[in-house]
Amino acid sequence: MRLRRSRCLTCYWHDSAFVVHPHPHGTPTALHPAAAEILAAFEEWSTPDEAAGHLDHLTPDTVEDAVEALVRSGALLAHGSAAAQLDERIAGQWGAWMPEASFFHYATQDVYDSPQAVDPSGEERDAGAAGSPGPERESLPPLFTGYPDAPRLLLPRGPAGLGAPFEQVLYDRRTHRDFTGAPVSLETLATLLATVFGPVDFIDCGRGALYRRTSPQGGSRQEIDAYVGVLGVSGLAPGWYHYNGLQHALELLSEGLTPAEAARLCADQSWAARPAFLVVLAARLERMSVKYPTPRAYRVCLLDAGHLGQTFALTATALGLGPAQTGAFRDSAVAGRCGLDNTGHTPLYVLAAGHPAAAPQDAPPPAGLPAFGATALLDGRP
Repeated sequence: MRLRRSRCLTCYWHDSAFVVHPHPHGTPTALHPAAAEILAAFEEWSTPDEAAGHLDHLTPDTVEDAVEALVRSGALLAHGSAAAQLDERIAGQWGAWMPEASFFHYATQDVYDSPQAVDPSGEERDAGAAGSPGPERESLPPLFTGYPDAPRLLLPRGPAGLGAPFEQVLYDRRTHRDFTGAPVSLETLATLLATVFGPVDFIDCGRGALYRRTSPQGGSRQEIDAYVGVLGVSGLAPGWYHYNGLQHALELLSEGLTPAEAARLCADQSWAARPAFLVVLAARLERMSVKYPTPRAYRVCLLDAGHLGQTFALTATALGLGPAQTGAFRDSAVAGRCGLDNTGHTPLYVLAAGHPAAAPQDAPPPAGLPAFGATALLDGRP
């Protein structure tokens, strides 16, 4: 029997054990670290005897036992097997994203271990009688993040100004990269922050209160905090602020922000120097993990950031602003400017907005006949 190391394989140390974790077809298995050397002998299709010839410093029994364990785990695949064919297809499809993206995707697939049931809507069900304290009550993290020692500006609570028809807002929404440079009013920024990130109402989950926003959020955990990088907002000095949704206030964390720095933080994208402000969405992971201890819940954090990003884009459009968003940013530098530890409190997404330019220079042209002629619109069609 010829065997080969799975291409979809990650090895790591966990709880003092060396773990071999093939995905998606295998089982995480704790083995002696020598297993890594044995796996290397099966980089290409080989028989156990051929591989043992490269491992003459190990006893034949050691090699045989390790090979059996690696086959059982799925780390070694048999030539022509269905698992080997799947392994080849995944390696071909995920390509440059391997191993990080493929491992996260498949290692968290098909399982969602949770101590509590969840409604199909994603909202948390009551754990018991309304108002009844639960065993986790003492350890639950606070609902809101606050910086009590930071200088605080209470934001205006004026009319929302969101009367534009929904259909108009939906179809007018576009990602903008060109802005006029005119400052955004403090009232407009306040409306945007309150609408997207402020609480709408509070619910009793059985172990205490949770709150809901205008965006769906997994289990109503609201683990995403908003940090605002001000470049051009009337009445606000440039710098980094935290939006305190409970008090509807901005808390100054660090002074100063230049267009050049904004572009550098956004992975040297020149457009990021032009909006009136940036908004960093940062996950406070304990709010999610205290209820959902499965690693799959990190997927939900990413989805939650996307929900907030879409609501931000629509709300900014309704307010006459041009929204933008990017997943390309310098994580560590952004975390540092926002005062995040980048471990339990880490940035996930960067949003932006400003007054859109009347004639954007970076807008793509409409697709014409040449573009459609060079595009495959359907599978199996010329």
